[in-house]
Amino acid sequence: MNALLSVSDKTGIVEFAQALHALGIKLLSTGGTAKLLADKGLPVTEVAEVTQFPEMLDGRVKTLHPKVHGGLLARRELPAHMAALKEHGIDTIDLLVVNLYPFEATVAKAGCTLADAIENIDIGGPAMVRSAAKNWKDVGVITSADQYEAVLAELKAGGKLPDKLRFALSVAAFNRIAQYDGAISDYLSSVTFEEEKLSETYVPARTQFPGQSNGIFTKVQDLRYGENSHQQAALYRDLHPAPGSLVTGVQLQGKELSYNNIADADAAWECVKSFDAAACVIVKHANPCGVAVGLDALDAYSKAFQTDPTSAFGGIIAFNRVVDGAAAAQVSKQFVEVLMAPDFTAEALEIFKAKANVRLLKIALPAHGGKTDWERGRNAMDAKRIGSGLLLQTADNHELSLIDLKVVTQKQPTLEEMEDLLFAWKVAKYVKSNAIVFCKGGMTMGVGAGQMSRLDSARIASIKASHAGLTLQGTAVASDAFFPFRDGLDVVVDAGATCVIQPGGSMRDNEVIDAANERGVAMVFSGVRHFRH
Repeated sequence: MNALLSVSDKTGIVEFAQALHALGIKLLSTGGTAKLLADKGLPVTEVAEVTQFPEMLDGRVKTLHPKVHGGLLARRELPAHMAALKEHGIDTIDLLVVNLYPFEATVAKAGCTLADAIENIDIGGPAMVRSAAKNWKDVGVITSADQYEAVLAELKAGGKLPDKLRFALSVAAFNRIAQYDGAISDYLSSVTFEEEKLSETYVPARTQFPGQSNGIFTKVQDLRYGENSHQQAALYRDLHPAPGSLVTGVQLQGKELSYNNIADADAAWECVKSFDAAACVIVKHANPCGVAVGLDALDAYSKAFQTDPTSAFGGIIAFNRVVDGAAAAQVSKQFVEVLMAPDFTAEALEIFKAKANVRLLKIALPAHGGKTDWERGRNAMDAKRIGSGLLLQTADNHELSLIDLKVVTQKQPTLEEMEDLLFAWKVAKYVKSNAIVFCKGGMTMGVGAGQMSRLDSARIASIKASHAGLTLQGTAVASDAFFPFRDGLDVVVDAGATCVIQPGGSMRDNEVIDAANERGVAMVFSGVRHFRH
């Protein structure tokens, strides 16, 4: 048996080659890999010795040769193929170990030049991988160091790779080639070409939206069904998921997550991790129905639950703090579909053992101080599928601070009101449009979501508060988009609001500002809106 090893990432390659040699497998290699193996005392034959043709063009041409591809592509069961190998003195290659030039890592570096990007486009590697993967019945193709262990186990057990493993390796190989080519296409089609600037040190400008979108996602699991029982579904994740994102979570107990569970869980998790203080978010049908900050997980949950106990039944709950026994004891009193937190104490886990169907997800929060969206656990882009098309946009990652707010009324909000306005605004970002959110003391008091009329959203929020036995007197209100007329403002003030935050920007802003002054409430403009469709 012959194995050809040619890797850019040399993690574990020496140990793997040593194990292959111990099994009596002949080693072929190229360039730096061959030198490394020889330096470790392994008997290795250079590919140039096999092809009788030297590496050339700075290593660009070394494996593009019939003695390599013939050895990979020959079908062992076809006498004509084997006769052709014999006639031309070509040995079969039974195992190919290749990982590709680090193109993705290269273009991810700040200041990457076009020359560096181009030089890290692998040619010979993908060609060999495709040949081996196509001939999977006879050749095992390894494209990642995490496959070494499984391959060695089978070789040691039976002396060859079973068909099932060879086919799986082939699929993984074609997936890797697709990922690699997609990354190259994404990069090159995002480059703004400026001929007059071409040089070895030229760092090209890049557009946010490449000429072709090649998003790569890998399947995590099939789901029982989709949004409805007659639909089929599966969960996929980014090839390199952001730290602290939902798909990095680990399910500790409970039934399998459903399509709707996952969609709602994502809404809850994205909202709760936007708070620095201990927070709890309860989501129902993709909308927060209760949000609060508190001294700890129990305090935050108790306040969030008060907003809308009816909607909280069967909801999705997210914490940004460890769930301890006290919080678990309180949460376990209600019916909950999914519970997420950075961690759970042993006491909390013991309590939830009695609720075996509750899905517990442990998700590590992203590290503080991250500079990029990815480091903060956020998507850089959002996508929406339409008929035979795709809408792409930068994600709504805008964060509002006190200095961004513009007070437009005679009455100035107090410091306490300003804090409530910022809290309400943060929650409104995660409520479906049209969104109206009443808050006070770091908790939601009424949430109106997803109505065609902003007036109806405001009225629904008031009705929800009334049903929960909460008063809206002295509350702060956030509207995700501007009030087009004063009637929306009048409705929230009639309900008890004393201050309002809205984007501003309507042609009737002055009418709404005059109404706020007439009603004696404070109003601030954020300058941005948060439509969420």
